[in-house]
Amino acid sequence: MKLSLEDITADNYEAVCDLGLAKTQEEYLACNMSSLVEAHYNSGYTCKVINLNSTPVDFFMWVQETPTKVSIWRFMVDQTYQNKGIGRKALGMAIEQIKTTPGLCEIEICYNPSNSIAKDFYTSFGFKEVGLDEDDMLAIIKISS
Repeated sequence: MKLSLEDITADNYEAVCDLGLAKTQEEYLACNMSSLVEAHYNSGYTCKVINLNSTPVDFFMWVQETPTKVSIWRFMVDQTYQNKGIGRKALGMAIEQIKTTPGLCEIEICYNPSNSIAKDFYTSFGFKEVGLDEDDMLAIIKISS
């Protein structure tokens, strides 16, 4: 399995927009097209695609909210490629790239507090829950300087 974290370009954005979630997951995440539009019109937003070989299978969007904090706002794996270990490898790749941000002290992510699978998944990467942010659980990774 050859995974790569790539920029979204004129050549692959349509395939990224076509990535889909299972019906039961759709209520939890904005569609990729609206995320790409949001990123286009706001500074500090980064969108990436994970390719399996050369096929887009995963989408990320993260935002540099402050000079020292990056928030992962979107992370999805196409329903066809879920439960194959791709999401775990992809998140690891994204975190490594985010860690190259100069001056970074913290990476955060939010998820539904009743989603124990998400909690266990993010905890395995070192995210620690810090409390609720409105209706979502906020978890962070502290970066040592």
